[in-house]
Amino acid sequence: MQEPADSPRRWCFGCGDRNPEGLHIDFEIEGRRASGRFRPRETHQGWPGLAHGGVAAAALDEAMGWAMYAAGAWAMTARMEVKYRRPLPLREELLVSAEVTRDRGRRLEAEAEVRTPSGEVLAQAHGLFLRVPEDRARELDASFLGGDGAQAGGLDKEDVSSRSS
Repeated sequence: MQEPADSPRRWCFGCGDRNPEGLHIDFEIEGRRASGRFRPRETHQGWPGLAHGGVAAAALDEAMGWAMYAAGAWAMTARMEVKYRRPLPLREELLVSAEVTRDRGRRLEAEAEVRTPSGEVLAQAHGLFLRVPEDRARELDASFLGGDGAQAGGLDKEDVSSRSS
């Protein structure tokens, strides 16, 4: 099933292509790993020439959320710890990636990082996510993917990969 043109995901701050102030992260899924590219803009500035720390946190959280989808789970952030290694520059392409590291039923854990294309780590995060109840997962499937929500519990890899296009 392909994401409908009117999917609410299109307005997401992290990955939505219709949010004018968003990060517009373009994600790809490989196995249980989510990887994306983005370029912080002037509207994301904290200190002159640098992205606000909240932008790094948002990118890390978004990547871990996509890793949840890759793992077949609709889950929400319960806790996230960010380690800021270096400031994020504006107007430069950055890479963000995440992977689910532990699945304990309702609780899932993930790790993420933002890097430069040359591999320098700028920020890292560890997050705890909680699966949404099954009835809510069905509603989310229907809302984001259209149809009757028959894919309760999350998205399969094919659906997730199509979300980045």
